[in-house]
Parts: sequence; structure tokens; C-alpha cells
Amino acid sequence: MADPSSYRPRPGEIPDSPGVYRFRDEHRRVIYVGKAKSLRQRLANYFQDLANLHPRTRTMVTTAASVEWTVVSTEVEALQLEYSWIKEYDPRFNVKYRDDKSYPYLAVTMNEEFPRVQVMRGHKKKGVRYFGPYGHAWAIRDTVDLLLRVFPVRTCSAGVFKNAARTGRPCLLGYIGKCSAPCVGRIGPEDHRELADEFCDFMAGRTGAYLRRLEKQMMEAAEEMEYERAGRLRDDIEALKKAMEKNAVVLADATDADLIAVAEDELEAAVQIFHVRGGRVRGQRGWVTDKVEEITTGALVEHALQQLYGEETGDAVPKEVLVPALPEPALPVQEWLTGRRGANVSLRIPQRGDKRALMETVQRNAQQALALHKTKRASDLTTRSRALEEIAEALDLDSAPLRIECYDISHLQGDDVVASMVVFEDGLQRKSEYRRFQIKGFVGQDDVRSMHEVITRRFRRYLAEKEKTGEWADGSGTEDTLTGTDGTLTGADTITDSLKDDDGRPRKFAYPPQLVVVDGGQPQVAAARRALDELGIDDIAVCGLAKRLEEVWVPGEDDPVVLPRTSEGLYLLQRVRDEAHRFAITYQRTKRAKRFRAGPLDDVPGLGETRKQALIKHFGSVKKLRSATIEQIQEVPGIGRKTAETIAVALAQAAPAAPAVNTATGEIIEEEEPETAAGSSGEPVTAGFPDERRGQET
Repeated sequence: MADPSSYRPRPGEIPDSPGVYRFRDEHRRVIYVGKAKSLRQRLANYFQDLANLHPRTRTMVTTAASVEWTVVSTEVEALQLEYSWIKEYDPRFNVKYRDDKSYPYLAVTMNEEFPRVQVMRGHKKKGVRYFGPYGHAWAIRDTVDLLLRVFPVRTCSAGVFKNAARTGRPCLLGYIGKCSAPCVGRIGPEDHRELADEFCDFMAGRTGAYLRRLEKQMMEAAEEMEYERAGRLRDDIEALKKAMEKNAVVLADATDADLIAVAEDELEAAVQIFHVRGGRVRGQRGWVTDKVEEITTGALVEHALQQLYGEETGDAVPKEVLVPALPEPALPVQEWLTGRRGANVSLRIPQRGDKRALMETVQRNAQQALALHKTKRASDLTTRSRALEEIAEALDLDSAPLRIECYDISHLQGDDVVASMVVFEDGLQRKSEYRRFQIKGFVGQDDVRSMHEVITRRFRRYLAEKEKTGEWADGSGTEDTLTGTDGTLTGADTITDSLKDDDGRPRKFAYPPQLVVVDGGQPQVAAARRALDELGIDDIAVCGLAKRLEEVWVPGEDDPVVLPRTSEGLYLLQRVRDEAHRFAITYQRTKRAKRFRAGPLDDVPGLGETRKQALIKHFGSVKKLRSATIEQIQEVPGIGRKTAETIAVALAQAAPAAPAVNTATGEIIEEEEPETAAGSSGEPVTAGFPDERRGQET
């Protein structure tokens, strides 16, 4: 625990101007980002008597080891820079809203020749019009199914579209009138785009004029005694009205607005957003956050606005944003929103009328979301804190282990031996810092030796990081040959060459845990402790969790530590262990599947997937390619003389594929080797394919 006075800037050193500041911990990791109208006044608040600080602020300043700042011209620039740094550094003490799901949108791909209507999630793409978000994907599909009768826009994928164009036959929707079938030329690109524009206009809320036009056409058809056409128009109108009923009118003046409500207690806050377009609620989403700093409702609203509109432009930012409390100050935030939209944005608190009533509805949703979140055991801050305290007490640690790393070994009868490292911070998964290893130090099955190797390699990287930053130095340059996210030994690059700049960004093995957990019993724990002792690391605790009786083993003890079955600490250790096991098994299966798909062409240096597929397409199979001459191989586009010679040598040295066997009769099938786009082995499946029941993954 650091003393804030040890890194407090000297008097007069902090400028009295707008800016953004960063607190870093002893490992140079950014732990908090903030902005201020006056850096001098804001930072002075952090360096007062600790007894006067809020408990969460006190924890932050005592965890930090340094502070730095960047001066900007205006408060709007400070707001933009703060958002960018929070996204880049992911500081643990900042308010970060966690989506409880990935919300689906109704998307129309106006950037394609024939726009497509589909459900989309994730990052928004340029040239695509989005409507939503919706609470459920089925809600989008129900709406689209109703609207396709009136707006028969394409909904098929690119593959289905191309196949229909090739065969000259549309899909089922084309036959039943729910697609205009541009794939077979029933409608041209211009007419289809106009149809997509009408679909977008209807979804955007411009419904009245279109309905009146359809009603007029229906009456004209009836007067002309075209009753069949009039009946179709009548059914179209009913379908549109049914689709509109799914989104009732909430604001009579066809308002485009977002309403944001906050429900909070001392520990957490929940945010609910209603997206109103054309006076109708078109989407809803919700976030929850831990209040890791002393923060007002206005500041929570400001952080929500940053996350909501930080990457949005144009019409995605509405004309009105209604909030329960205004940020302090509100003018820079409003100017920032105006800049994102490119037009004036009104940021205000609704006082009366329909907007006030709708805000109360959004507020009730936020309160219900917070209550529901509290019931989720794994995300409950109080429960997580109790679990960490129980672990610290059971293992006799000086403080709660805020960062826990767990390691597991996985293999199949000694083949494809791999290891996993998972990270939990503050009792929650930190998936961005998960790592995978291949065991390359020896061949065969030895979990204890594998654990020793993985722990050694991981913490050798940590020592290299410390040496680079000057936290640890003894004159000996520590090297390791780990490269890549899977920790594969290559013998090519040193750690010093592969490190990133020390600017606070997350790095692979930069930060040490307070507790190392291994999946196993006494032997695995002893191996992990021995690896740390050999590296001279004595400030990291080690324990193991055995699967059979869920016993907790510590180094040097003959008897395990037995935690009660109802213990939150045991529950957290089990979750950590199970996550490490899942991550290791997934990686081991991936490697095994890749090995099964491997073929002789995979060993040819410099031969990528494109040229491998070109070779197979040209010759038809690896067997024919093996019998081809160098001149014949050169006929394949992209294959030169030198590459052809390398391919010929590699195929000559590789063992010929085993013949396929009819498992019913035992007869050898004299067939040419088939080939698929997925692999280049050209080998048919034989009776020798490994039987999953013969071996057990560990």
C-alpha cells in the first residue's frame, strides 16, 4: 500500500487548466483516468488527509504509485480524451458499464448493390442502417416477417443469393411473395434499392404518409372493380398496422429521443436506456456497474453518455437526450454530443407531461434491473469480497488476493500436451489476459513436470518485464523463447525483443498475481512452488484444488485445508479451477483437430492456403500431385520453379497416405485421395482414426 504523499506533485507543478489525468500503480498499469476543468484543483482533492477521503477513493490513491496528466484546450477535448483512454487502458477504478447481453439490431445493408435486411450484433459497419437495439432477436424476425409482405426486400445471405443467381431459381420467399427475387432478375437494382429505402423510412417512424397512400390505392382499386388488387392492399395495410402495434406511441409529437435512467445504491448502479424514434420505443438496453469511486448521479449519467455515443455519429445521436440528472458542468457534454451528431442536441431533465411519465417508466426498469443483478451471485460485489476474504484467511495471506491466476494441464494420452492460464481480478474473469502454452520442454505425459515448466516460463516473463521497467535488476539478461499468445517455444526471438512500449497498455505477462492456483494436489503444488523458488520469487502465494474431494493444498503441508462446502471462498476457487480446465480442454481439442487435418503440403515452407487450394483444384488430389513433374506443378498459377521443386521434395519425403478400408468387409478401397478445402492431407478417413473412448483428456 503506497503513501500518496510519496508521489504527490510539487506545489505549482500542476497546471491550472483543463486536462486529463492518469493514476498508475507500481507496475505502471493505468488504474484510473479522470478529467478536470482545473487539473490543479481536482488533483489537490486526492492528496488530502486519507481520513477525509471516500473509502473507494482512498483505496485508489493508496493502490496508485504515480500520477501524470495531459493538458488540453477545452473541456470538450478533455471529455473526448478521457473516453479514449478509458477504452484503451481499461482502468480498474473507473466506472465501466457492463452490457448484460449483446443487443441485436435490425440492419439494412445499404452499402450493397441489393440491400439485405438481417439481424446484426457487435460493431456497427459503415453504410449500414440500424434500427434498435431490440431485447430479443425473435422480436426483430417477427417484425420483419410482417413487413416483408409489403416491402419484399432481400433477406438471404450472399451464398444463397449467388446460388440462386447461378441456378436461375429463387428461394422459397421468392415463390411466396416475401422477396422480390433480385437474384433472378425479377427486379432491378434501382427498384430494389427504392424498396429498401421505403422499408427504412417505415422503420424510422415515417408511417402515416405511407399508410394513407396505400389506403388511397385500395379505394381506387375498389372503384375500378380490381377487387383482387384491393384485397392485397387491404391485407398489406393490416400487416403494417399489426407491425406498428408492436411499438405503441409513447410521445405524440413524433419525437426522436433517448431516455436514460439510473438506479443506484452505495455499491452499484444500473442504467436503462429507451430509444424513442418517431414517437415509438424502438429499442431498449441496460448496463450495470460497480461504483469503485465516489460518484454522483450526474457523473454516472456522463459516463453512460460516453459509452452510449462515444463511437456514434449522425442520426445515431438523437435530437433530444433526456436524463435524470445533468453532468456537472453540462455544457461541455452537450457540445460534445452536438459534435457527434453534427447538429444541435438538447440535453435536459424532463419536467412534466408524456416525457416525464415515460422517464418514470424507464426509472422503474432501471430499479428492476438493479434488483435482478443483485440476485446474481457471481456478480455480487459483497459476495465476491467475502469470498476473497475467506480465501485470504484460509491460506493465511496478508491481504485479499485481488488477482488470482489458475493453471491447468491438458493432453490426450500424452499427445498434444498444453496448459492454460486464466486470470480473475476482484473475483471476476479477465479474459483479455488468458494465456495458452504448448509444453515443448519434453515429450510424454508428466503433469508435475509440465506444471513446473509453465510456471517457470510465465514468471520468467514477469521478471523480464520488471527488469525492463527498472523494478528489478541484477545485471543478468533473462531470456525466454515464448512467442505468441499460446506461449509456443520457437527458439527465435527473445523476450526483450517482443515487449511493447511501457505506456500502461496491457501486456502479456507484466502483472503478478497475489495467488497462484493449480489444478491438482500436493505434487502439482510442490512443482509450482519449486518453480517460483528457483526464480527467486517469494511474495506470491500458491495453492492447489484437488478435484476428488475439493481439498485445498498448500506447499509444505501434509494435510489439506478443508473449506466448508457452503464457503464463498471455495465456490470462487472452484469457478477459477473449472474455467482453467475449460480453457485448457478447448485449446487441446483445437490442436488435436488441427493435427488430424494436417497433410504433406502443410510442411512446405512459404506455401499458404490459397496456393495449396490452387494446387488441389488443378490436380484433383494429393495423389495426382505427388506423381506430377516439376514442370506440371509450375503450370499452377503462382507456383514458380523453386516452389515447385520444394513441393516435389516434400511430397517425395512424406509417407504415402494409408489406404482407405471398408470397416464392414475389411476390403481395401482403391480410390484416389479426396481433398477438402479445410485441409491438404488428401487422406481418406480410415479405421485407424483415434477412438475418443480409448483415451481421456486431462
